[in-house]
Amino acid sequence: MKIAVTVFPGSNCDRDTLHILKNILKVDADLVWHKEPDLDRYDAAILPGGFSYGDYLRGGVIAAFSPVMKQVKDMARSGKPVLGICNGFQILVEAGLLPGALMTNISLKFVCRWTKLKIESRKTAFTNLCETGSILNMPIAHHQGRFFVGEEELKKLIDSEQVIFSYVDDAGVKTKEANPNGSLQNIAGVCNEEGNVVGLMPHPERSSEPELSPYLSGDGLLIFRSMLNQLKRA
Repeated sequence: MKIAVTVFPGSNCDRDTLHILKNILKVDADLVWHKEPDLDRYDAAILPGGFSYGDYLRGGVIAAFSPVMKQVKDMARSGKPVLGICNGFQILVEAGLLPGALMTNISLKFVCRWTKLKIESRKTAFTNLCETGSILNMPIAHHQGRFFVGEEELKKLIDSEQVIFSYVDDAGVKTKEANPNGSLQNIAGVCNEEGNVVGLMPHPERSSEPELSPYLSGDGLLIFRSMLNQLKRA
């Protein structure tokens, strides 16, 4: 299997993601420049965090029109796993591959801190090795991460199990204090209806090695291992 890690002008978590794939999981992976016209040789794509095009206009909106996104859309439609992390999540939303909008944090400030994520569904290509209801420790680092969607769309997301990650406290409860950015119903990540496209604001690549986590957990690795498990089953 071979994984594409897209690189846009302003990406800054691409090499972190590549490190986890190649050096920790020993998977064949490449950095793919945003002008790449062909991703047919890849089995999955990861859109990493950063500030593509400096977040001008709003996070992800310019990158959504980069040439590589046509290929990412084709991969998504064909059922291949596609993951958007932080800015990558913003890009997937702006490209129409995921529902909702990611707005400026309610504090109007950049927020960088560790959060606790509750797994709401394991039906996706990136959570199939997780236990529903389990809690993972992952850091966030963003200015535009407040997830919002209309009332009818929210009901649809909940009914179809498209809400995948929620910010919670130590007891696994969705509280205002546990919500770092004001996201609607503490939503931290969602998927498409098919479950092969997932976006989340927290950074699994920054929590995949116990040595880098204050919790010594390496929880983020479950996200990437789930992707590999999905590809093995395909």
